[in-house]
Amino acid sequence: MDWIADIRLTDGPLYWSAWVLGAAAAVHLIWRPRPLGHRRWFLSVATALAVAAGLVLLAHWILIYLTSVFPDELPSLVLAWVFAGVAALLLVLLRLRSGSWRRRTLDVIALLAVVLLATVQVNAYFGLNRTVADLTGTALTRIQPLEPGLQRQPGQPAQPLAGWSPTGDLPADGVLRTVSVPGTASGLQARTSYVYLPPAYFAANRPSLPVLVLVPGQPGGPADWLTGGALLPRMAGFAARHGGVAPVVVVVDPNGSQSANNLCMDSDLAKADTYLSVDVPRWIAATLDVDTDPRQWAVGGFSFGATCAVQLVTRHPDVYTGFLAFASEREPALAKERQKTIDAAFHGDTAAFDAQVPLTLMKEHRYDGKVAYFAAGATDPDFVANLETLATAARGAGFTVGSDVVQRTGHSWDMLTPGMENGLELLATHWGWDR
Repeated sequence: MDWIADIRLTDGPLYWSAWVLGAAAAVHLIWRPRPLGHRRWFLSVATALAVAAGLVLLAHWILIYLTSVFPDELPSLVLAWVFAGVAALLLVLLRLRSGSWRRRTLDVIALLAVVLLATVQVNAYFGLNRTVADLTGTALTRIQPLEPGLQRQPGQPAQPLAGWSPTGDLPADGVLRTVSVPGTASGLQARTSYVYLPPAYFAANRPSLPVLVLVPGQPGGPADWLTGGALLPRMAGFAARHGGVAPVVVVVDPNGSQSANNLCMDSDLAKADTYLSVDVPRWIAATLDVDTDPRQWAVGGFSFGATCAVQLVTRHPDVYTGFLAFASEREPALAKERQKTIDAAFHGDTAAFDAQVPLTLMKEHRYDGKVAYFAAGATDPDFVANLETLATAARGAGFTVGSDVVQRTGHSWDMLTPGMENGLELLATHWGWDR
């Protein structure tokens, strides 16, 4: 049944079949039933579409401004596909009183086809679940825990990466492993984390490799970097271009649950900053064969995770000296209204919040010798504006800055093409690689 797990959801036959079936279903639902007159049916359809639009906009307003489920407005394209599903439901309800049972059955099938199309399109927009295995999580269950043989061996001398060459052949690919990174100092209860170990890690004369810590978006979890982020093939490509050498990548969880938002700060919510700046580095240095020089450590993330990455380097340049920020916010946020974040996390103390915000820190401190990479989707104007603001501030503070506005992409994991490649190459230059 592996062929089912490998079915593509963001392109390929299933994706285009959903388009064809969904479009045909929409036509079926809009087509005038015989018992109703043309004008009456037109007015009914117009009313259903207007009500659907109103319901979607109201729900969006509640999620953003009333309950603050999301700190930013949802993309208009995503709202449009949600509208399509709601409109299809209203049209089916509108037609229940007319037609035979066969017609009603066809209406229900058409509704399912439109909902399938809307679901596929929303998933494709965010680029999160690329295959059925990603959606069901079956691929993740096959990842094994980190075995003792791959951990740091006490007393084993470190092999510097500079001038290193492998003894014997390297494996063709790196591996993924699951790990648990305890919140010893922070008290944070994190979910399962993941480690990528490149081919060079398996050399008989294993070198001390750079470190890249990755943070997922919110809502979300570490596994998103493996599905939407396609971490394994992206790192495999980088390692192949660099003779099997790539950073050791650790994907961590500063939130503890799918819906939590700890802001990557030490606040009334949690000690997320302590977890990422103390617990995570200590665990990595004690557990894995890596270079412990902070100049060889970087952090990256998507959306919430990108904001987190910018925060960590500006607050802890002695721990991380580079970041990759894919669709970063201007500053951490729990809600659209800034004051709600300050009230919830800092008892209304604006000064305490501002003291930890990257834009404030980049005005007050210099970051010469540090490196920053930003990316945003061209169809995501708010986050393109964030990129421009943050990149300008970073340059002014002494960062070496790279950036990409990725065409035909919105607030989506798809911006990692070419963003991840370009960001990693910028880090490689920062790390002083000559390979």
